[in-house]
Amino acid sequence: MQTGFGYDLHPLKKGRRLILGGVEIPFEKGLDGHSDADVLCHAIGDALLGAAVMGDIGEHFPDNDSKYKNANSLELLQMIGELLKKKGFAIIHIDSTVLAEAPKLLPHRTEIIQNLSNALGVNADLISVKAKTNEGMDSIGRGEAIAVHAVATITSSSNRVLGGFPKT
Repeated sequence: MQTGFGYDLHPLKKGRRLILGGVEIPFEKGLDGHSDADVLCHAIGDALLGAAVMGDIGEHFPDNDSKYKNANSLELLQMIGELLKKKGFAIIHIDSTVLAEAPKLLPHRTEIIQNLSNALGVNADLISVKAKTNEGMDSIGRGEAIAVHAVATITSSSNRVLGGFPKT
């Protein structure tokens, strides 16, 4: 088994849609970025790529490439999942925490998890999405940004060496 950590943060901006886990959430501001700025998909993608020792989301989908302008991050996450499968990896578990003062994510959590499950081709019960506030502190607490922390655990069906020890 291998574990990876992902993190992303985007500023909130009027005139943008708020997309988290592929769900458009009604809110007066949205996340600003080159793609749809879905911080949840970006952090999970980085966690998966990190677990597989395959770089980061910026290497695979650079923000200076016009082909990814306004890209659907759920589709990018699906591409990451397919890349891992081609390399012989299987997802064991994903845990994520969205840091935002508002809006409330609980009403959208089931749909978000189902979107992530569909994109990655794994059971929804392998994906955890939690939400926390920053208690009014820093840019997140002031409602200026949203961030996500994610951890992914994967396994390899190949005969390659994992963690420095031969696979048994």
